[in-house]
Amino acid sequence: MAKIIEVDDVSKRFGSLLAVDCCSLEVEKGSITGLIGPNGAGKTTLFNMVAGAFGPTTGRILLDGADVTGLPAHQRFSSGLLRTFQIAQEFSNMTALENLMMVPANQCGENVFNAFFRRGKVMLEERATRSKADEVMQLLRLTHVRNERAGNLSGGQKKLLELGRVMMTEPRVVLLDEIAAGVNRTLLNDLAAAVERLNREKGLTFFVIEHDMDLIARLCDPVIVMAAGSVMMKGPMEEIRQHEGVIEAYFGGGKVEKRA
Repeated sequence: MAKIIEVDDVSKRFGSLLAVDCCSLEVEKGSITGLIGPNGAGKTTLFNMVAGAFGPTTGRILLDGADVTGLPAHQRFSSGLLRTFQIAQEFSNMTALENLMMVPANQCGENVFNAFFRRGKVMLEERATRSKADEVMQLLRLTHVRNERAGNLSGGQKKLLELGRVMMTEPRVVLLDEIAAGVNRTLLNDLAAAVERLNREKGLTFFVIEHDMDLIARLCDPVIVMAAGSVMMKGPMEEIRQHEGVIEAYFGGGKVEKRA
């Protein structure tokens, strides 16, 4: 299967701290790939480098075969790489609907000339964007908070809204950073179902950091384990749960029982 993300011998230093150490991994197109590891393993630092928040000290990052190591985050966004955050990054004073409508790039109404002299075109595009946003809200079961300020939503609703922003674009790969954090089980099930549907129906690739092992087991194959800044192993969750090195490094030494 073709690779959409390649991390090639990447390291990252912050002064004397080596956060990521000669790390190499691949994410295949059309997969939901998990990234797990103990606190301090370097997972978030790696995500930040893949997303373009900052560059590696050494090594390369490729997106669909193209070297994007030196590209800033907004150019990677334009290339189809999107990222959500552990703490949702909503526009808190805008409604949930307006948050979705803000996403599509290069909207006609952003141009001052068009806003004054091509109002018909601007209105047509705005109606189409609103219609798509309504469709996304319906898919994510957020229609009841359509006109609520995003800052007033629950943690889980904000995570769904972030996923909705992804759905307002045409991404190729989405980085999901701990979507389960602060989310109740009902909304988490909605989030997981939405990710599965986007992967199955639209072919979206997902790269997922998560501490909820049940969620990782449900969504992800393969799963990559990081420890001490580098990759320990990669494989299906069933193998990872039983791997002695992973149990020692991640689970604290003691066999992990699968939960029903």
